[in-house]
Amino acid sequence: MRYRRAGMAGAALWAIAAAPDPGVEAAVRAALAQAPAGTRFGLVVRDAGGVERVAIDADDRFVPASNTKIFTTIAAFANLAVDGSDNARTGVRIEGRDVVLVGAGDARLSSAEDCASDCLSTLADAVAARTRVVGDVIGDDSAFPDQRWSPGMGWNNIVTRYGTGISALTLDDNELALTVRGEDGKVVVSGSDYYRIDNRVTVGPTSVVTYDRMPGSDLLRVSGTVAAGADERIRVGIDDPAHHAAWKLAKVLRSKGVRVTGRVAVRHRPYRAVEDGAVVARGVLPPMLTRTQPEPLEADIMVTNKASQNLHAELLLRRVGAVEGTGSIADGLRKVSAIMSLAGVPRTAWDLSDGSGMSTYNRVTPRAMVALLGWAQAQPWGAAWLETLPVAGVDGTLARRFKDTALTGKLRAKTGSLAGTSALAGTMTAASGQTLTFALYANDIPEGATATAAMDAALLAVAAGL
Repeated sequence: MRYRRAGMAGAALWAIAAAPDPGVEAAVRAALAQAPAGTRFGLVVRDAGGVERVAIDADDRFVPASNTKIFTTIAAFANLAVDGSDNARTGVRIEGRDVVLVGAGDARLSSAEDCASDCLSTLADAVAARTRVVGDVIGDDSAFPDQRWSPGMGWNNIVTRYGTGISALTLDDNELALTVRGEDGKVVVSGSDYYRIDNRVTVGPTSVVTYDRMPGSDLLRVSGTVAAGADERIRVGIDDPAHHAAWKLAKVLRSKGVRVTGRVAVRHRPYRAVEDGAVVARGVLPPMLTRTQPEPLEADIMVTNKASQNLHAELLLRRVGAVEGTGSIADGLRKVSAIMSLAGVPRTAWDLSDGSGMSTYNRVTPRAMVALLGWAQAQPWGAAWLETLPVAGVDGTLARRFKDTALTGKLRAKTGSLAGTSALAGTMTAASGQTLTFALYANDIPEGATATAAMDAALLAVAAGL
């Protein structure tokens, strides 16, 4: 564990004196009033001295959406070795005539033709160097319990890249990139033959392509129109990532002259709530032929926060949960709970069901989030963690927000977005030059509307006034 355990420090972060600025709060409220009717806001701003300067419904509970990744990535910094010494490395071994691809939570294994590191082809080369004939090709993701989707995630997201299955064995972000092209009066869908394609796309004046698939089905229906000569890219989710990874390894092996005589199979570890804290007995297994070597963990956390990558966040939570646990969602959240206690946050101020923010069961108060952010900044790795957040008007999910404003390059924050929800929490440099820590949530946004402009205007008012 890589965090300070000072008992009174957390309590101090929570029970801090308030010195509200009426003028700033009035300007903030005026900005938020421009949001669609019915939108519910919560905001807390603390100054460089840790004093609360703005508090609007500070203890109300809000759906945080991808702000949830703040909890997860802080827990990763606090519990995992970011220098890569405990990287979750994918391995391959031979058991009799069978090849087993073994996942350990690595989020970056790639089958791309231009792959330079953490490559599936490296593992296939090791097999091809040992044998020219194999039986079954097995994907083993039993390092974590089989919890492919978290409680509270909308089932309609499963077909998309945002809701793809979570697995200890992950390849190409557990998504398929397909190309829809209109040419010579017909439409071709290409990129992978993993799914059966029901192609209902027609050539039209504009390109509007949609897709759907029932959970558990291998039939992907692609509909809509595509302009003649145009290429439309769609990225779809995968229900059983271990099976897909093994299926892809079998294809790569064949391309290297290895004959695959068996089938593609999987090894899952069923999740049972009673198993939390238990050790799974695996017996004596043959040694790995080789393992991949991903980049240091900090690089993955950078991707997770800047791009708001759901799969990577979920794998981080499970890896945290594998520290003195089974790698379940519940075990990961126990580590988060320990951090929240150290930050002095009451248990009633937050609830989580996942590591990415796709769950609508997640709740947090603005005051709780600001306390967590303050605790993280006081850690030895706090500055490194802040560097992983998007920068206003510069990169990540904030590249187009606060552009050409007083906060361009001066605000680092994690975004969050779900139906009816928008979130932003992090730090910013005010006009006075001091660093402010803030958490701003908008819930109950009417369908088809947005509260982003009002939120940004409110934060600009804070920065100008403090």
